[in-house]
Amino acid sequence: MRRIAAFALLLFSFTVFAQDKLLTLDDIYDPDKRVNFSGRLIFQMTWLDGSHYLERRGTQWMKVEAATGKAEPFYDAAKMEAAFARLEGITAADAKRIAMNPTSIRAKFNAALVNIKNDLYYYQFGSDSAIRLTKTSEAEENEDLSPDGKKVAFVRNYNLFVVDIATQTETVLTTDGNAKLFNGKLDWVYQEEIYGRGDYKSYWWSPDSSKLAYLQLDEAPVKEFTVIDHIPNQQDVELYNYPKAGQPNPNVKLGVVSIVNIGGGGATKWVDIAKYSNHQPIIARVGWKPDSSRVVYHITNREQTWLDVNLADPNSGQTSNLFREQTPAWVEADNTELPRWLDDGTFLFLSERNGWKHIYRYSNDGKLSAQITSGKWEARTLHGVDEKNGWVYFSGTERSPIGSDAYRIKMDGSGLQRLTQTAGTHNASFDPTFNHFIDTWSDVTTPIQARLYKCDGSLVRAIDENKVDVLKQYKLSQPEFLQVKNRDGFLMEAMMIKPPGFDPNKKYPVWSFTYSGPHSQSVVNRWGGANFMWHQMLAQKGYIIWICDNRSASGKGAESTWTAYKTLGVTELRDLEDGVAYLKSLPFVDSSRIGLNGWSYGGFMTSYAMTHSTAFKIGIAGGSVTDWNLYDTIYTERYMLTPQNNPEGYAKTSVIKAAQNLSGKLLLIHGTMDDNVHMQNTIQLMYELQKAGKQFELMVYPKSRHGVVDPYLVKHMRELMTRFILENL
Repeated sequence: MRRIAAFALLLFSFTVFAQDKLLTLDDIYDPDKRVNFSGRLIFQMTWLDGSHYLERRGTQWMKVEAATGKAEPFYDAAKMEAAFARLEGITAADAKRIAMNPTSIRAKFNAALVNIKNDLYYYQFGSDSAIRLTKTSEAEENEDLSPDGKKVAFVRNYNLFVVDIATQTETVLTTDGNAKLFNGKLDWVYQEEIYGRGDYKSYWWSPDSSKLAYLQLDEAPVKEFTVIDHIPNQQDVELYNYPKAGQPNPNVKLGVVSIVNIGGGGATKWVDIAKYSNHQPIIARVGWKPDSSRVVYHITNREQTWLDVNLADPNSGQTSNLFREQTPAWVEADNTELPRWLDDGTFLFLSERNGWKHIYRYSNDGKLSAQITSGKWEARTLHGVDEKNGWVYFSGTERSPIGSDAYRIKMDGSGLQRLTQTAGTHNASFDPTFNHFIDTWSDVTTPIQARLYKCDGSLVRAIDENKVDVLKQYKLSQPEFLQVKNRDGFLMEAMMIKPPGFDPNKKYPVWSFTYSGPHSQSVVNRWGGANFMWHQMLAQKGYIIWICDNRSASGKGAESTWTAYKTLGVTELRDLEDGVAYLKSLPFVDSSRIGLNGWSYGGFMTSYAMTHSTAFKIGIAGGSVTDWNLYDTIYTERYMLTPQNNPEGYAKTSVIKAAQNLSGKLLLIHGTMDDNVHMQNTIQLMYELQKAGKQFELMVYPKSRHGVVDPYLVKHMRELMTRFILENL
């Protein structure tokens, strides 16, 4: 009996000790010593059909039977490796790497499209040989397989090409491309602010594979910006087109080219957008009607105060307007989706016209016929429609603005059902037959897990519960979600992490984080990875962690963002100060020791707060915009208009112009090769601070762009930030 009691005491002591570990920077950031706090991150699962999905497991792609989890290799990697090893110029190491990680699997055709050393190859899984599609000294890029699986389009030297897989016959579709005229390829500002970071492809196959619609971007009016890598003995200099607020954008055209026959192409037919010429237009989305009869495109004016959804005849270029989107402020052109066409020719569209994003149904001629979802919440993602059973599937925030759930609703707007039950953030992926969906879920204390559900919300099985037992070894605090009223009565969402062993009779300093950009939440009930663990580490060192989303960043509808219109930073700072006022009302907060940090827009807000307020004792501003005149056209002018049309707003929101008002200690951080928010922003602020006699600290990271990603530099940066906080707060 005594031995059992002693064992129980030992087990209890071990449990207490195991939950008593304190976090270190090495645990979180050291590339050689860090602890895996997130477990297996589940991202690479793609539906193959109504009952199988493709999943990446280590170095192998598996075909998984959804309902049972039974898995088999999707392709014979050894056979693929052998096929590529037979090709001239492909080393054994290359062949092994390709077989382990094909550039682009096209599951529908049981094939892979591979870009190797800037040439294109095609491989049918299970075959004994791979097909080399191109053999040139120039690079092929932005390759895409046609919907019928017979041809591959790509860009070479700023021109658009098509190659036939069966014959390897190459067709040139455009010939006028050059470093100032992009055919089928996006420039920097279009990929960053409209079509999605890192994706430079700007052409779209028609569903019948007979035509390509593409953008032509004329960069001649756009001024160049220089980015320098100082690490090589002879500096590497990058020049690229970067339009700053008020400066010329690229001129844009939308063309359609027919694939007439193998080895021949038709001349481009340009879509008629002449009526928009005085608006310096931006073409924000391009696609096709399902029957290939019309090109669908979104076009907006330079300041994005409206957006037209148009159809174009691919043979004549003639344009007709379906409808115009407009709000009291801007239209989020980069956040719009093309119409979702139904079998009867009608379509669904996500719109923020009433201040909240919801699903609307339109007739085939663009007349609004019904609003399907409604309320003071958002339908953020339209997954699709099960027309046979009359269900529309989507994800939204009906339950909570700081989470996300999967829903379905009848086409007439009745019968709304929430399909996910556990609070937190759910990301749903529905199979093409709408029988099942894969749900990847997390909350603020739980790393990502994956489950399979039927489309009525009933659980089929857990795919991966991703239990991260190491978290139980550490002394972690339970984050608290709360709401704080700003001076206008708006309920701001907030999160607080108190130190372990919190004593309400003590006074604690506060370390706060912000992003603050329009519709960009920081307070979200989902797993936060390394940043969350760093905040837990600071809490263990005696700091209260505070994150409070200002109204325009709250995620509570487009209407909440419009308060920031034309004066970015002004109302956001007012809201952050209201959050600080709440903190100061708490008896356990040391009101003289409150700090703030953020990156990018958050860096702007931190430096803006430190020069326009006395609420914060210290600040760490990373990758900061310091004057909106220095940032790009499409993002900036959406919210601020052009400097020519809003000079007072630009002056009022400038950090540089207020440098002499710096209050408290400021640490500036920037990547020397930041091609998004240029280091010029920080250098110009430094210059004004120096002239005003204001002391500050600075750290720059070589070879780093808008984010510091080198693991060793990340660790250095977090050590720097931690030291700055401990020494000054």
